[in-house]
Parts: sequence; structure tokens; C-alpha cells
Amino acid sequence: MIKVLFVCSHNSARSQMAEAFLNKLGEGCFEAESAGLEIAQLNPLVIKVMEEIGYDLSRNSIDSVFDFYKAGKTYSVVVKVCDQANGQQCPVFPRTFKVLDWNFDDPTAFQGTDEKKLAKTRKVRDEIKAKVEEFITENKEYALNRMR
Repeated sequence: MIKVLFVCSHNSARSQMAEAFLNKLGEGCFEAESAGLEIAQLNPLVIKVMEEIGYDLSRNSIDSVFDFYKAGKTYSVVVKVCDQANGQQCPVFPRTFKVLDWNFDDPTAFQGTDEKKLAKTRKVRDEIKAKVEEFITENKEYALNRMR
């Protein structure tokens, strides 16, 4: 089993989606958590667009990456899904095999009508799902070998 931590600015959108996708699509081979550099509330547009495809994030907790670090949690892979400037603030977790930078637009920063913001959020959701599926394909054999 490969333990993965997804980190973004507030743990309110991108990291929540990535965690949900990896836990469902990579079930049995991967275990994902998510956390943010600062704490915020779950983005209601993210809850809505994930619900559209069968994922319920409405009861997800918002977690601090620094609390995870202080608790001594370890991960094989840490994936920063925010911009690089914010990602640089992430603590270095001991025994992490790989740190990845996946830069996605932040749904909380979208402007325009609700419909335009929803459309942009759906686009980010689909980009994250595709990247998670690619990650699973690239790492599934390694994960299965670790479980043997």
C-alpha cells in the first residue's frame, strides 16, 4: 500500500478532490489523505461538482498539513496540487520517497457567474481525475509489489 498526501493552500478544493479520486480509483493499492497550509471551509462548488459524479465530500474534514507533520505521519508520496509558491511552504515529511508538483487552478479564485465558476471547477475536477488515473497507472505495479 502506498500512502499519499495531497497538499494545497486550504484543503478546501483541489486536495480534497485528489484524495477522493485516489482512494476510490486506487482502492487496495493506495491510501490517500489531504491537508492544507491554512484551514478554510470546503468549497461548495467543489462539493457540487464532485456530487455530480458520485463523490460525497460534504462531510470531509479540513486538515492542517502542519498538524499531520507534528503528529509524525509519514507518506511514500507527497503531491502538492497548489501553485509552486504555496507548495514551497509545505513541510518536508521524513521518509517520503517522492514529492510531486501538480499545479491546478484554484477554484476558490474563480470569478464570474456561478455557472462560469461551476464550469471552471468541473474542468479542474476532470484534470485532477486524469492526473490521479495517470499516477495510478504509473505506480500500481510498485504498490502491488510492496503488498507482497
